[in-house]
Amino acid sequence: MATRYEGVEMALWETSNGVADGGSGTRGLSWGAAVCRNERGLVKIDQISDSVYVVAGTNVNWALVSDGSRVAVIDAGYPSDSADVIASVGEIGHRLGDIAAVLITHAHLDHIGGVPTLVERAGMPVYTGEEEVRHAKREYLQQISPVGMVKQLATARGRRWVSHTLPAIFGHIRMTLPTATPARAETLAALPGGLIAIPAPGHTSGHTAYLMPSEGVLFSGDALVTAHPLSPRTGPQILPSVFNHDESGTHDTALRLVTQPARILVPGHGLPVPFDPARFREALSGQ
Repeated sequence: MATRYEGVEMALWETSNGVADGGSGTRGLSWGAAVCRNERGLVKIDQISDSVYVVAGTNVNWALVSDGSRVAVIDAGYPSDSADVIASVGEIGHRLGDIAAVLITHAHLDHIGGVPTLVERAGMPVYTGEEEVRHAKREYLQQISPVGMVKQLATARGRRWVSHTLPAIFGHIRMTLPTATPARAETLAALPGGLIAIPAPGHTSGHTAYLMPSEGVLFSGDALVTAHPLSPRTGPQILPSVFNHDESGTHDTALRLVTQPARILVPGHGLPVPFDPARFREALSGQ
């Protein structure tokens, strides 16, 4: 079963939680571990609002938005997370046939990994930003290079991240999403959550965030995160530069996302946090 957040207004992202260093963290989540599982061996699922569930996979999050009869999946972890993505849908009381669509913030392997299996099993549509469709179909590639990964072996954090990542992508490095199509406003509005696409370029050229106005939830993908295994701190931040196609664009986008009318931030990496624009801007100003 999913764990419901009791008082999401807690300042979950404060460094004192110890999440970045693999400490006790909040709600049992630790970003020093590859995957956080409950006592039954299932990935950790937290209900952060009436309709939204956040799942912690292999150092990455995906989200499930349910309207009771249907569910929208936002991002889908690494290829190695595929079985856990499917299991998470069942854990919140849905069948695969209830999935109305998969929404992708961007087409990096740690966010699209479970999509081919979902499409094969249930045949739902896959939506993302218009430019990101080209990336998802691998008309071009904006992702950390093999050389960039090798460079991470110079630090303990980097070696730990590489040791988690290589098994998670093994055999799937050329994964594509041939059925990806642009996320049109009217299509998103009809999905569970009544989502709105927010262009968020920088991390990739077509990166897209999604806003759920009815419950004030912003799904920021990798445009704005709260932790990462390579980062020494927790709290609102952009990812290390090795991951960003356009570093300055990523920073500008993060600052724009801070202005969205949200109450809760659901990042691609790190814990969900209460939306605090002033504190977010202060944290981002140091990057």
